[in-house]
Amino acid sequence: MAQVTLKGNPVQIGGALPATGTQAPAFTLVGEGLADVSLKDFAGKRKVLNIFPSVDTPTCANSVRAFNAKAGSLDNTVVLCVSADLPFAQARFCGAEGLDNVKTLSTLRARDFHDTYGVAIVDGPLAGLTARAVVVLDENDTVLHTELVAEIADEPNYDAALAVLN
Repeated sequence: MAQVTLKGNPVQIGGALPATGTQAPAFTLVGEGLADVSLKDFAGKRKVLNIFPSVDTPTCANSVRAFNAKAGSLDNTVVLCVSADLPFAQARFCGAEGLDNVKTLSTLRARDFHDTYGVAIVDGPLAGLTARAVVVLDENDTVLHTELVAEIADEPNYDAALAVLN
């Protein structure tokens, strides 16, 4: 079990992020129109998993905007923004912001993702949501980079995540 903080207060995180150099665990999440979307749907592409509690918080919204801007120009790369938000809320946010270089995915029917990817917040006010993390995968779903952000209210290290794709 890992520990991060939320505004300086300790928060326990269940599990561990997939290790660099390992095969990423398969997943099926919920996309637009409540359709099931799996890791296999992005086969042959490099993937940036931007995992966060909710797009309705300023830091989470900033991470979606930043990855939309920074990763949108990378060849053969898709940014998957994963949260517990309903697909309708995710689509509304991206539509209002004009963000079209990211794909949003919900853990609505996929609570196992929280444990499988080691991002389950197990206590504190955000219990049941995901911690802020980034997992970068190559075309074959090998883990190239991971970051569990130590303070949930902080943004991830975008440069470190994207450096492994250059």
